[in-house]
Amino acid sequence: MAVEICVKAAVGAPNVLGDCPFCQRALLTLEEKSIPYKIHLINVSDKPQWFLEANPEGKVPVIKLEDKWIPDSDVIVGLIEEKYPNPPLSTPPGVASVGSKIFSSFVKFLKSKDPSDGSEQALLDELKALDEHLKAHGPYVNGGNISAVDLSLAPKLYHLDVALGHFKGWKVPESLSHVNNYMKLLFSRESFEKTKAAKEYVIAGWEPKVNA
Repeated sequence: MAVEICVKAAVGAPNVLGDCPFCQRALLTLEEKSIPYKIHLINVSDKPQWFLEANPEGKVPVIKLEDKWIPDSDVIVGLIEEKYPNPPLSTPPGVASVGSKIFSSFVKFLKSKDPSDGSEQALLDELKALDEHLKAHGPYVNGGNISAVDLSLAPKLYHLDVALGHFKGWKVPESLSHVNNYMKLLFSRESFEKTKAAKEYVIAGWEPKVNA
């Protein structure tokens, strides 16, 4: 029986894959492990009744494994790893938190209206730390093979790249060459191409938050 997964539909386009980085992380994990799955696109502003019955919190992603709907991308990725151990994607604890503050730093900088509030520098500091880690251990966070930490970072770096480029005309500095190469490496993977939201939907997803 194929795994079923509910993910966000695009803003204003309910039949198109949406821009949730946590949904993409779960899809990337399924793709990298070549697990067949059936996708349900959920319009988050008009959630279907069956979805709310299966998942009362109403959050995406949720995955159906052995007739049970399970929310939370961290939990989902862990369960997929347990049930489908090959190829192994688990990340050693020592490097599992590499880059973990990049997403929150990006969101803060994206929403910031005050250029002197330090949010840009905070993001640069996080990206520099990632660059140094990749310089020593790359091309992926855990060396030569992709692992769960990369699949978590890839969608977040894609959002950072698209949203900051669009709303702030900002991009990752060229001096952070390891991060730039890492992004190219991740974004060119077949699994990423298949599961990413189109740029216009990433922009549409962030628009209300930027203008709030």
